[in-house]
Amino acid sequence: MTQPEALRQLLEAIAQGQISPQSAFEKLKYLEFEPVDEFAKVDHHRSLRTGFPEVIWGPGKTVEQIVAIMRAMRDRTPVVMATRIEPDVAQHIRAALPAALYFEAAKICALVPMNLQPQHPGIMGILTAGTADLPVAEEAAITAELSGFNVLRLWDVGVAGIHRLLRHRDVVAQADVLIVVAGMEGALPSVVAGFSDVPIVAVPTSVGYGANFGGVSALLTMLNSCATGIGVVNIDNGFGAAMLAGQILRTAQRLQAKSDRP
Repeated sequence: MTQPEALRQLLEAIAQGQISPQSAFEKLKYLEFEPVDEFAKVDHHRSLRTGFPEVIWGPGKTVEQIVAIMRAMRDRTPVVMATRIEPDVAQHIRAALPAALYFEAAKICALVPMNLQPQHPGIMGILTAGTADLPVAEEAAITAELSGFNVLRLWDVGVAGIHRLLRHRDVVAQADVLIVVAGMEGALPSVVAGFSDVPIVAVPTSVGYGANFGGVSALLTMLNSCATGIGVVNIDNGFGAAMLAGQILRTAQRLQAKSDRP
């Protein structure tokens, strides 16, 4: 159940006398945000404002802090997600929270309902230039799937072997928004944008030789693309790419709902 639905049911229960105002007050006490000891304030209201719940950034936090935040969130949101979690940290998290799942390629640890299904129409296509870009791409893919989106993966179709991409043009055409992940010179988003009619979120990765400057060369290539319809996120930011692509699909869904109204 999403937080807006839970809030609506709570208000209906008050109106029907099924729950007392005092009990409702206790449930609403931490709706806006909830302090977790002295180190965190969990933003339970974020899904009401943005459509996506708060996500835990793993680096810089202790295992105990991550576990405490996940526990505070698990009764308020259907999916609790922590990003950039290393395998040894994930092992300790799962010892404290046995229900937690670890997606190693994406470095995401999450509490997920058993019946998690896509909630939004449309397909989010995710492409990588090379196999070395997979960690960033999988971060985007798992983030999108845990957020309720249908994901189509297409790996290792970079411009060094352009025939691999062209052979899969029919797969690319199925997507309603595309995330294109590339390191080195970062040319793949421009090529894909040249034959695609959907929005493209370009993700530069830090993969590359010394003159790649840790992804800066790919970032500049994508920012300077002559192809239209490309938005660029920061280096290695698979999570941010998934959030942006998800907002694009949700906006299309909202516009469709408006057009369907009498």
